[in-house]
Amino acid sequence: MTTSASLTDNSVPGHFRRHSLVARILTEAGRALQVLDGSMGASRPNPAGKMPPAGSDDAPPELSADERRHAAGLMRVNHVGEVCAQALYRGQALFCRDAAIRKVLLQAAAEEVDHLVWCNDRLLELSSRQSLLNPFWYAASFSLGVVASRAGTSYNLGFMAETERQVEEHLNGHLERLPAHDTRSRTIVAQMRDDEMMHRTTAEDHGASALPLPVRLSMRLMSRVMTTTAYRF
Repeated sequence: MTTSASLTDNSVPGHFRRHSLVARILTEAGRALQVLDGSMGASRPNPAGKMPPAGSDDAPPELSADERRHAAGLMRVNHVGEVCAQALYRGQALFCRDAAIRKVLLQAAAEEVDHLVWCNDRLLELSSRQSLLNPFWYAASFSLGVVASRAGTSYNLGFMAETERQVEEHLNGHLERLPAHDTRSRTIVAQMRDDEMMHRTTAEDHGASALPLPVRLSMRLMSRVMTTTAYRF
């Protein structure tokens, strides 16, 4: 006798599969709202710690008005990058049939939530805001993730690995461009960079395939459009 635990996707009645898909889509819609309204909480403490009171011995050095604007612009770009990563990985996981790979994608997405919260914390400290285009970035990245999920497991992981490789380069560039004495932003970005390296390595260890050159170049072009726009808006 076949038990429910041993049913495969092909043996599950169609109306149950449709119900499951609708439930997952509703879950993703709720998650998107939480990401966009900033109600998500981090699972790890901010690596920069709590902001010391102004004037205290351990207060960070003051930034000039130009430095604050520049740091806020870079941290807004980083926040948008995490909005995109969150949406991308959850979009990929939505139709991934391999439970182990789906777990890898969702774990990476969960850690990107930490980055989201840390970046938003720093934006608030800098008296700045998130990108006004976050709903667009989320929708576009989620759609891209759904498309990527159809390419097969190895290319799905390859997409994750290439995304993280490009983000590593991007964050290293920000560590060079942030004000040298903006220790709080730099500490957050350094931890984000280390996490992204781990995500890339995880994807490669699970069998990621290298993406075709045109795909990699297209990803770089889209990333440049996003970063240029998010710095100001």
